[in-house]
Amino acid sequence: MKKRLFYSLILTFLTACNQPAQPPAEDLSLQTSAGTSVPAAQSDPVLAQVGTEIITKSQFDRVVDTLDAQDRQFVQTPVGARNLLQLLVREKLALLDAKEKGLDKNELYLDDLEQKRQQLQEIYNIYAQQLLLHLWDEQNQANEHLQVTDEEIEAYFKKYPYEMTIKQIVLADAQTAESVWRELKYNKNRWKELEKKHSIAPQYSHGQTFSFMPGEFISELEVIAANSPTGSVQGFVKTPQGFHIIMKTGERRLSLKEAAPRIRTILENQKTDELLETLQNKHKVVIYEQND
Repeated sequence: MKKRLFYSLILTFLTACNQPAQPPAEDLSLQTSAGTSVPAAQSDPVLAQVGTEIITKSQFDRVVDTLDAQDRQFVQTPVGARNLLQLLVREKLALLDAKEKGLDKNELYLDDLEQKRQQLQEIYNIYAQQLLLHLWDEQNQANEHLQVTDEEIEAYFKKYPYEMTIKQIVLADAQTAESVWRELKYNKNRWKELEKKHSIAPQYSHGQTFSFMPGEFISELEVIAANSPTGSVQGFVKTPQGFHIIMKTGERRLSLKEAAPRIRTILENQKTDELLETLQNKHKVVIYEQND
């Protein structure tokens, strides 16, 4: 559509260059073929009328917004604006003729239109949900019972003033996990080889380390990491993601200044989880197991 419009503009521009310039209209009212005048609305002036259809200034501007920079610059000129309006008139004529020929009753047209309507409805529904969640989140942030105080942050920091770093291999089943764990227990140097061969985690995550404070990662793995010496291989632990074997690669103490923003997020999430748990008790929730 854009390419077709661009070439049409260029073609009509070249044609217009060989014709005498037309004086601009004194106002935005139009003369119809019958000689009657169509007054311009103050809020949205009418630029053209094609049969019973009209082209308004806002419609014209919306088309301009879809053009690339070069075409928009051309349309800012009197010749460019006139040529774009002529193109829109031509399209209106084609649309009117298509309807007169019954093309808007064509089965293929109606099927495609219905598919697009459903797609747009889904987009609308998703947007409505996201907007509602955004408003819900804003309201919760203003709720004093869900706000995190400096005292709460300091108390959390006294308990957990550190960050742990691990790497992990995620396996699909307990039998494979046990086999890999036994291999690594006696030979940690095979980590990369066994991860490549057995891990079900995304390829891009292979070999990566994960650093977290307590409360930022998977709780089951946090507990094991917190109680493991650096360099040790621990496993295997089952979570909804699979069976995990972890190696603790480091631990460091944090300052309150660097930990405070992270602790605030942890506590905010915990309070939100508590709220959602209350809602879950209020509203019946059933999760049906899916057979793989």
